[in-house]
Amino acid sequence: MGQIIFDAACTLNGFLANEQHSLQWLFEVPGAGEPDPSLFPSHAAVHVEGANTYLWVLEHEDLLDQPQRWQELYGNKPTFVFTSRDLPIPRGADVRLVSGAVADALPGIREAAGDGDIWVLGGGELVGQFIDARALDRLALTIAPATLRGGAPVLPRNIGADQLQLVHAAQTGPFARLVYEVGFPG
Repeated sequence: MGQIIFDAACTLNGFLANEQHSLQWLFEVPGAGEPDPSLFPSHAAVHVEGANTYLWVLEHEDLLDQPQRWQELYGNKPTFVFTSRDLPIPRGADVRLVSGAVADALPGIREAAGDGDIWVLGGGELVGQFIDARALDRLALTIAPATLRGGAPVLPRNIGADQLQLVHAAQTGPFARLVYEVGFPG
């Protein structure tokens, strides 16, 4: 069984997106448009994201009008989108809309991943549910030299220092990269 990895870019003050759920702030950071491909868990077999992240990517990348771009961004990997609404899906994309708790959907996500890793792309509440289910193995943050007044926090949960072990820290262009292994005591 592979690992479940939350890997995302965030602001220096801990936000994933602004109040309107936009990630545009990230693309305004020099170098963000051409990120180092080694930063992403490209070997992940499955993607998991929240509805706001999914909708922002659909709009930003114009994926409904250019569905072939989905393959460039996601390949043939299944993408599970947690939502309580019916959302559009680009032609040919393997998008699976799920509702309810992460713990309930986890067996199906793991089955789709097989022995591969699961990449949780966002958002903070979604990764919080993975933590609540004690089902997160790695937390990787690429911290951008930018701040936001408010928005979607990286992790709207209390996580004790006894649950996080720093395994990597590095500078990547203007970004700081931090990787933690996640453990659940007791």
